Amino acid sequence: MAVTMRGKSFIAETDLSVEEFFQILRFAETLKVEKLAGKPHPLLAGKTLAMVFQKASTRTRVSFEVGMAQLGGSALYLSSTDLQLKRGETISDTAQTLSRYVDGIMARTYAHQDVVDLATYGTVPVINGLTDRNHPCQAMTDFFTIYEKKGHLAGRKLAYVGDGNNMCNSLLGGGALAGMHVVAACPSGFQPDAEYVATARSIAGTTGAKIDITEDPARAVKDADVIYTDVWASMGQEEEHAKRVKAFKGYQVDAKLAKGARPDFCFMHCLPAHRGEEVSAEIIDGSHSVVWDQAENRLHVQKAIMAMLMAG
Repeated sequence: MAVTMRGKSFIAETDLSVEEFFQILRFAETLKVEKLAGKPHPLLAGKTLAMVFQKASTRTRVSFEVGMAQLGGSALYLSSTDLQLKRGETISDTAQTLSRYVDGIMARTYAHQDVVDLATYGTVPVINGLTDRNHPCQAMTDFFTIYEKKGHLAGRKLAYVGDGNNMCNSLLGGGALAGMHVVAACPSGFQPDAEYVATARSIAGTTGAKIDITEDPARAVKDADVIYTDVWASMGQEEEHAKRVKAFKGYQVDAKLAKGARPDFCFMHCLPAHRGEEVSAEIIDGSHSVVWDQAENRLHVQKAIMAMLMAG
C-alpha cells in the first residue's frame, strides 16, 4: 500500500489525506472482487473488534460483524446496557479496559465527543460507526458506490436534499476530498454544521472541489449526477417529527424534482427510508436507485477500513 494507516483511528473522513481517501476506495474494490470470486482474505485472523452501540442499528451491526468474520476475526456486540459507559465508569476507563482485550473498537454513539474520547484514551484503533456530528463509514461507502457507477469522482455533482445532519456533513467533507461538486439544499434552521462546511471548503481549495449550500432543491439537483437524501427526523428526534415534516415541505425527492438532474442520475439514501416523506416510492424503488448497492458496499468499504487500521 502507498500509505500506512495501521494503528490509526478513523473518526472523520476529513481527517484523511486525499491519498488515504482514495486508497480506502481502491482497497475496498479489491476486497469486493475477491469476495465475489470466492477468494478468502483472512487479513484479521485472530483479531477482535469491540462494537459499542448506544444507538440501535441494522446495517452497521451486520456489516461490521460479517466483515470481521470474512476477514478471519471476530466481533463482540456491546450495547449500552452491557457497558458501564458513563454510568459510573468514565469513557477513559472504558477505553483503556477495552484496549487490553480487543484489537479495535467501533462505536456508534449520540455525542461525537464520546468517540473522540475513546480514541484519545484507548490504545487501539477506534472507528466512528456514527455520531450526531458525522457518519464517515457511510460516506466512504457512498463515494465508493458513485465510483462504481460513474467511473470517476472528480467533477461529478452530488446534490443532497433535506436535513443538514451528520450524513450531510460527511458527504460535504468526503466530496471535498474527492474533488466533487457537492450542493446541500436544506431549509433555514436545518443547514449543515458551519464548522464542517468551512473545513470542507478548505479542503476543496486544494482539490478543485466545490461546496455549495442553498435552500433551493431545484437549484441543487440541476444537472446532478447523484441525488441523495436522508430521513427528516433522525434517531433521537422522533418528538420533532411533525415539526420537521412541516419544515421540509417541498424537499421531497420525487419525479418532478429529479427531472432537473442528468438523465442517468443515481438516487442514493443511507437507509432506513420513509417513503412518502423525504423520497417518493417511485424514486427509491425505481431504476435510478442504487440504495441496495450502497447497503452492500458498507460491507466491503468497512472491511477495507478495518484491515487498513488493524492488520499486522
